Amino acid sequence: MALNKRRLRLTLATGFLLLLPGILNGQDADYRTFDQMADALRRAVRNHSDISAMTSVAQTLEGRDIWVVEIASRSGTPLSERPGLLIVANLEGNNLVGSEIAVHTVEYLLDNYTSNPEVKERLDNHVVYVFPRLNPDAAELMFAGVLSGRRTNTRPYDDDNDARNDEDGPEDLNGDGLITLMRVADPTGWYMIHPDEPRLMKEAEAHEGEAGAYKIYWEGTDNDGDGFYNEDGPGGVDLNRNFQHEYPHNEPDAGPHMISELESRALMDFVISHRNIAMVLTYGETDNLVSAPTSSGALATQSGVSLFDYADASYAAADTVGTFPISLPGRQFGFGMGGYFRRGAAPAQRPLEGRQPNKTVHGSDLEYFKAIGEEYREITGIEKVAATRAANGAFFEYAYFQFGVPAFSTPGWGLPQGGGETQEGEVDAPRAERPRPTGGPPAMRARPGAASGGGAGSGDGADLEILRWMDDEGIDGFVDWTEFQHPTLGTVEIGGFKPYTFSNPPAAALQDLGESHARFVVYLTSLFASVSIADIEVSNHGGGVFEIKAEIENSGYLPTAMRQGVTARSVAPTMVQLDVPPEDVLTGAAKTSFFQALDGSGSRETYVWVIRGRQGSNVTLNVRSQKSGSDTATITLR
Repeated sequence: MALNKRRLRLTLATGFLLLLPGILNGQDADYRTFDQMADALRRAVRNHSDISAMTSVAQTLEGRDIWVVEIASRSGTPLSERPGLLIVANLEGNNLVGSEIAVHTVEYLLDNYTSNPEVKERLDNHVVYVFPRLNPDAAELMFAGVLSGRRTNTRPYDDDNDARNDEDGPEDLNGDGLITLMRVADPTGWYMIHPDEPRLMKEAEAHEGEAGAYKIYWEGTDNDGDGFYNEDGPGGVDLNRNFQHEYPHNEPDAGPHMISELESRALMDFVISHRNIAMVLTYGETDNLVSAPTSSGALATQSGVSLFDYADASYAAADTVGTFPISLPGRQFGFGMGGYFRRGAAPAQRPLEGRQPNKTVHGSDLEYFKAIGEEYREITGIEKVAATRAANGAFFEYAYFQFGVPAFSTPGWGLPQGGGETQEGEVDAPRAERPRPTGGPPAMRARPGAASGGGAGSGDGADLEILRWMDDEGIDGFVDWTEFQHPTLGTVEIGGFKPYTFSNPPAAALQDLGESHARFVVYLTSLFASVSIADIEVSNHGGGVFEIKAEIENSGYLPTAMRQGVTARSVAPTMVQLDVPPEDVLTGAAKTSFFQALDGSGSRETYVWVIRGRQGSNVTLNVRSQKSGSDTATITLR
């Protein structure tokens, strides 16, 4: 049953119009603070303690717990042997909609366990793990007095290599409670007013006869007096760039190394200790559900915002003031001179020897991703997301390419269907970027290649479309440019998209979004591979010699291991074991056999043993799968 698309559209528009001011002032109670979220989870678990548990797996730098909720019936198969679904939300601190959807999912599963046979069957045979807010320190900034839309955690970071941390961040100069941008008229600047929308800016394209007329800065002053504006803001590390697949080495917001953070380490420790996790769903700023992977297995074109997106301000780039536009010693300021310069000295080089990690979905796995994405769109009614970004270092990419399980990501909300869709198989070519510094807080740094759909300031991102949609629906998500007398820059104009505009829908939409995504989770838990002993035949050849023929079936939808899981050798083979002394196996299959992967939908694997035994005695046949359950049968020799 799909969510009514027109209803969702109206809910988004009306809710944004009515409730956005509350969101921007941190007063909207429907988006919960950390304490409110934790209280809601405690109530839900306390009311259903027989099928749920809530555990803190670590604490953040600011002392907030990283909670995980475990949901499953305690009777029957041990939870560690059941296929598990892992849900992770709010990796990016500014994506609170994912956190709200995750909490709603917990409540939905618990409240419907006794009344909904479908939910009961799933929780009796599987287990669901939910991390509702992996980055609580950054999420709490949505309720601060001045909003910046920062996605990174609170780890101090010396962005400009001056032996000081976080000393030059943006400031709310005009006192509106928002960190937006400043534009300064300057013929040496790289930017111009967008020809189709005077509120937007775009990078001037010389080959199109365009000339730059402005420089762009984050709102604030040069606090450390080094000639650069807001280049060393508060924090931090973007947790969804801190994992082990295509980790963006030495880019500032990716952390000093993979899994460098308390939060990402807590998640990884949990994953490694729960090998029964057979599927992953994350809510964040990447997507492979609304736009399924292309025919080549690559992520579909990401709809990056070209400039001034404070929900995902990594797409924006800020100019600097000073004689040397890219010359701070050791600073990683962008493209140029042969590559993206890393923190330190030489450009980073990837070793050419040995097998390189896969970057595209395996051909045998691709149809599963497409089919599940189609079902997601049908259930949620979401056909188009707002701004997304490349998945370098993202957790869901690690989960598929390294951990070897089907893994999905979605922002959790979308825009009304309109123009500008990406065609199947279309992937934007990387754009060449001018060398430039990255300034502002970590959520606001320019990141070359962060979005494959329109680069920083290219003018071909999603911002024009989103701004027009806001206008059509009466949504107040943009600060009009207003003159301001800056203490050192003189006359500037302050304006741009409001923080959180692209990363969170209006609170009025949360109930519908939570409901539809909870139903999607129930659907996902119907897809697990499920191994069983489907048929057994015993033949007595006389003289104490018996032939046993068994067929092992996967009655689930997914294979027992994705092909990528087999390639990465991260999913253990399924074991088929006949419980007899090894010397009693005369011929046929080995006492203990393994198969790497078995397709779903009733596919079978046949095993035959010829053994020595005593008529009337019993032997046991066991099947054990890391991701697909287990089965046991007692065989009487007749």
